[in-house]
Amino acid sequence: MSKPKIVVLTGAGMSAESGLKTFRDENGLWEGHDVMEVASPQGFARNPELVLEFYNQRRRQLLEVSPNAGHRALAKLEQAFDVSIVTQNVDNLHEKAGSSHVIHLHGELFKVRSTVDESHVLDWQKDLVLGDTDPSGHQLRPHIVWFGELVPMLEIAAQITQQAEILIVVGTSMQVYPAASLIHYAPNRTPIYFIDPRPNIRSSDFEQLTVIPKTAVQGVPNLVEELLNNWP
Repeated sequence: MSKPKIVVLTGAGMSAESGLKTFRDENGLWEGHDVMEVASPQGFARNPELVLEFYNQRRRQLLEVSPNAGHRALAKLEQAFDVSIVTQNVDNLHEKAGSSHVIHLHGELFKVRSTVDESHVLDWQKDLVLGDTDPSGHQLRPHIVWFGELVPMLEIAAQITQQAEILIVVGTSMQVYPAASLIHYAPNRTPIYFIDPRPNIRSSDFEQLTVIPKTAVQGVPNLVEELLNNWP
């Protein structure tokens, strides 16, 4: 007998309680930088050293943090469900917590790729500097989807969301497109659980929507226990 399918959409709020900074603060800066300086092809072309060092700092920070109770609870769901996680986050905390099927919409901090051959992707946990190249001599860059670039995993994520028997949304406003469009791919009448301390979604927006106004650490473990104990 196949396990029921749960799809989980996660954003920055999922990892914030592990100590990772969210993508950008209210004035549009990311760690004191205009995001277009450090998260766009144009910024990389203008000042590659700044961009590489920016991601080196993010990578070093990621090595120092651990999954939180929300991450661990989602991994626990795999005991009884077929779980796919579609995340906007570039960290590896879902994987470290034990989740086995994670789709990264915006790339992965612990990977780098060739600036010319996008299929040349390497695992990478150390600093990346000018002069680190692919076998053809082309500079390596962070394996991150920058502003203005296509989101190559979006179509796969949409296909997965179409299979959802339960949809859980955690730590994302679902206001940033194209990722925000994914919630609309869930089949009609799919139960949707929206976990966010400041939810900007109304229960009337979807047929079977449950809004849980809590953080990931507060809300996810309780929901997971409820689903494991009560789902038919």
